[in-house]
Amino acid sequence: MAEPKSVPARDFTVGWVCALPVELAAAAEMMDEELADLPSLPSDSNLYSFGRIGVHSVVVACLPAGQMGTNSAAAVASQMQQSFPSLRFGVLVGIGGGVPHLDDEIDIRLGDVVISQPTGQYGGVVQYDFGKTGPDGRIVRTGNLNAPPTILLHALAKLRANNLRGKTQVLPYLSKLTCRPNFASPGPGQDTLYAASSTHAAGATCAKCRPDDVLDREARATADPVLFFGTIASGNQVMKDGPTRDRYSRELGGVLCFEMEAAGLMNSFPCLVVRGICDYADAHKNKRWQPYAAATAAAYAKELLYTIPPLAPGDLNGSENCKLET
Repeated sequence: MAEPKSVPARDFTVGWVCALPVELAAAAEMMDEELADLPSLPSDSNLYSFGRIGVHSVVVACLPAGQMGTNSAAAVASQMQQSFPSLRFGVLVGIGGGVPHLDDEIDIRLGDVVISQPTGQYGGVVQYDFGKTGPDGRIVRTGNLNAPPTILLHALAKLRANNLRGKTQVLPYLSKLTCRPNFASPGPGQDTLYAASSTHAAGATCAKCRPDDVLDREARATADPVLFFGTIASGNQVMKDGPTRDRYSRELGGVLCFEMEAAGLMNSFPCLVVRGICDYADAHKNKRWQPYAAATAAAYAKELLYTIPPLAPGDLNGSENCKLET
């Protein structure tokens, strides 16, 4: 087997951040080519994986084991930027808890993918647990997070158009992972949505939970993941309560999913957030769908990168491009 090709740090233009080992594994499998490891700088405690997707050299970093949240994500991204000064843009790719919208056309299911997109007053991501607590106990949010770089918003428009035309390669990308048992989809029969107020009976599964709390939904015509675009809520706590999930979603104009890293990146590491839905952010939260959701997110992130052309020859080392685009 040939040795992986070595690419200098100055040639890496895409920073890919993930939070969990299962997300890192999915990212590595999405590379068209794995590249050789590079020596690390003394000031950088991150460990990186390197690869190529289309024309892009991609550096991938995962948060330290057991250290989730916005602060950890910000630290990882900051060190990545110092070690790879030519980064053009970033992507934050992994899993999230979906918000079911039963009263409109947004029918989010497990395994679907949500991508952050500016909507209303938010730039695609909102930190739902940051602000001032009012007399009624509700949070009055202060400040806004930046929108993704313009190049990524153009790519998002093209991805949406290609997706509507059925012109993406997401399913072939996904099949590279889902042929492995540990990344296979649990199947629609394992996608159970409970009423928001339903409580979870003790145990690792929902075998003892009340069947009367299960909500009936029409079966989909396809088991393939569906792509959604809109606001992602980010914070430093795990969302696992249906009524609280729905309240925040209403207050914020219709959140599509909850996660724990994006708010730490948007103002200092401009990026797009891609989340595979692994649960419904309610009391019945579990890890069964995490590997498949990580795979669907990584597949759509790869498709997104394929829509973005390279920089013109000679621009990569120009001083204006040796920083994340805004």
